[in-house]
Amino acid sequence: MQTLDLYDWIAIVFYFLVLAGIAVWVIRKKNANTEDYFLAGKNVGWFVVGASIFASNIGSEHVVGLAGAGAGDKLPMLIYEIQAWVVLMLGWIFLPFYARSGVFTMPEFLEKRFDARSRWILSIFSIVAYVLTKISVTIYAGGIVVSALLGIDFWTGALATVILTGIYTVLGGMRAVVYTETLQAVLLVIGAAALTIIGLDKVGGWESMTQTVTPEYLNMWRSMDDPNFPWLPLLIASTITGIWYWCTDQYIVQRVLTAKNIKEGRRGTIFGAFLKLLPVFLFLVPGIIALALKMRGELEWESADQAFPVLMSNLLPSGLRGLVAAGLLAALMSSLASVFNSCSTLFTIDIYKKLKPETPEKKLVRTGQIATGIIVLIGMLWIPVMANISGVLYEYLQSVQSYIAPPITAVFLLGIFSKRINGTGAFVTLVAGLVVATIRIVLELVKDNFSTDSILYQFGDMNFLTFASWFFLFCIILIVVVSLLTGKPAKEKVENLTFGTISEEEKSKNKSSYNWVDVLVSLLIIAVVVAVMLFFNGE
Repeated sequence: MQTLDLYDWIAIVFYFLVLAGIAVWVIRKKNANTEDYFLAGKNVGWFVVGASIFASNIGSEHVVGLAGAGAGDKLPMLIYEIQAWVVLMLGWIFLPFYARSGVFTMPEFLEKRFDARSRWILSIFSIVAYVLTKISVTIYAGGIVVSALLGIDFWTGALATVILTGIYTVLGGMRAVVYTETLQAVLLVIGAAALTIIGLDKVGGWESMTQTVTPEYLNMWRSMDDPNFPWLPLLIASTITGIWYWCTDQYIVQRVLTAKNIKEGRRGTIFGAFLKLLPVFLFLVPGIIALALKMRGELEWESADQAFPVLMSNLLPSGLRGLVAAGLLAALMSSLASVFNSCSTLFTIDIYKKLKPETPEKKLVRTGQIATGIIVLIGMLWIPVMANISGVLYEYLQSVQSYIAPPITAVFLLGIFSKRINGTGAFVTLVAGLVVATIRIVLELVKDNFSTDSILYQFGDMNFLTFASWFFLFCIILIVVVSLLTGKPAKEKVENLTFGTISEEEKSKNKSSYNWVDVLVSLLIIAVVVAVMLFFNGE
């Protein structure tokens, strides 16, 4: 690892000055009520929405973890990074329902479509999920990045970044998050693109790199008897997780709800989907480059998760190295800022306001700020446990999400596609899902205490992709059966909230919110996704 020099530090300081300027400008604007604080006054345009979606998704866990997957023979994980088509589903399928319902949060939508029980369980489910996946993983990856770049110990790096990000998120709310994320998205794309281009040049081009790692290494489609990534469970599980993450999760959907209207929101998701095509080239390929250079003896790193920072510090010239370092810090901060704001929104709107409905707006904003700090502390306490679940950071993230996603995806999908699904079916499915996911995580941690023939060992040891696929089928059957055995939902629970109950007026409004350009760009994005899937076939 090369240490940062004077020009690198100048680039980093310049970035933080610009970021501070944006944050101060935003903080000086009013945050008088919850709509201002949690949804940026619902006045954001498509470019900022799309950039914010991308920056929220691409945190340091992606930069570190996806490059680690490329360097650590886990190329099938690439399927989680070419889900631009699922981002399009958010804008074309889900957003009109969310916008019509006028909600701030996803649990709030479930209450409108089903009942208060579903709202409560999803609020708790989501906050637990944020601690298990987003907060702890982001802080952990950030610690790796900051300690590698700045030459300080892991916990100092992690704590410094958390505190710095927490300050502007707490003070500025959602408006501070989306505008700083726009800057961070631009910087990250420029920096990572420079590393990919310089890295490919260093390794002698794509053909030379492929010969070093062998063409078989670049195959994302493994056989069905592959112990880690059988292709069909990979395809099913990644889609289930993708719909949960992109279409039903507060963390992402909240960015789209900040848009001025459905038209701007949908275009924001189309732009976000376009940006989502980039991570394969910006982060996965540098991981493969780092592996090729290591195989040739030109680079050295211990863990695959160190591939990106080591490659960056050794290949990039002075000044540009500092800019990419700032981009990595930006990725870390944008992810943390997003999850901080989403957590405080969920806690304040879905839990605190429900318990104390008469609370004034200013006190609700203050409550959200306090909630942020508490959740961050819990996330940091989870980091040592997290290290025991999976070897590569990105695989850990996808495995835990595979346990959380199936029940939520089943409830939202059937909730908008079928008017017969009722509140009891949704509630039972979410509770059963939370119980099964908890059992699976616990058994995965303690499975070595059981005999390999026991059901408990096999349940904890089952491939996470296979588990997620069967778990989703179980959730679908459960919600359908329970709904059919209990009464039909009331008319107000389904009116304009399912495909079968949209009024002519709402259909007309939705039709006027897009044009042929939106459709054409969406189809082109889907074509690129298919092309990438076919390209990485090991031939």
